[in-house]
Amino acid sequence: MSYLFSAGQAVEFYLQKELYTVRYLTPDLLVSYNNTMEKITKRQKQLLEIIYNYIKDTGYPPTFEEMRESLDVVSNQSIIDLLTKLENQKLLKRNEASARSLTILPLGNKILERPPLIPFLGSTTAGSPMETMEIAGEWKQISPEIKELKNNVFILKVFGDSMINAGIENEDIVLVKEQKEFISGDIVLAQTEDGSTIKRFISDDKPPYVYLKPENQKYKNIVFTDGMELKGKVISILKNGYWEPVK
Repeated sequence: MSYLFSAGQAVEFYLQKELYTVRYLTPDLLVSYNNTMEKITKRQKQLLEIIYNYIKDTGYPPTFEEMRESLDVVSNQSIIDLLTKLENQKLLKRNEASARSLTILPLGNKILERPPLIPFLGSTTAGSPMETMEIAGEWKQISPEIKELKNNVFILKVFGDSMINAGIENEDIVLVKEQKEFISGDIVLAQTEDGSTIKRFISDDKPPYVYLKPENQKYKNIVFTDGMELKGKVISILKNGYWEPVK
């Protein structure tokens, strides 16, 4: 996945206070959780914890060598056996085509009693679009009351004041969900020919028909063109340590 990061801006993430946590599991996951708690071994849980901490600290899952060293085992097969058991119990997901493709699933976070990890991709503007560059590799904890975490989501820091009437202020942290379909009125992350920006997506039956609308009268609408792409929908804003819905 390509990650958007605003050129010239430092990657930064902060919380004004520790997020409260609400444990969210569907009835099916709750049954799986109870069954898994009875089956998971100390060694399996230890490896799951190692993977979680490594992703949180470095931005990437550990290699087989790093997992062997952390568990003090000598063979890759020992790690493969543990990973297979964790995957069969729906605690993690792996892509065998990639050595570092390990994702801890919601049930795995529940077993560890740790919040989910999602990527912090950098910054964008609520103002004039700005040039972007691509980065990868930073993940942050987020409170599991955000149920949309079953989808692909990421965090961005917003600079500018073009969306203040929608409650998005300069240097706010927003949660963005990747999707392909949007409806008029959605607040979106848009990639324009000049860079990325946060705006409200409008589809109307009169000119200019389709455009990006700022929520600040100081800024003009941006007419949608073939060169633009909607990257995701803004679903939540971090305010005073709590995630709030967008207006």
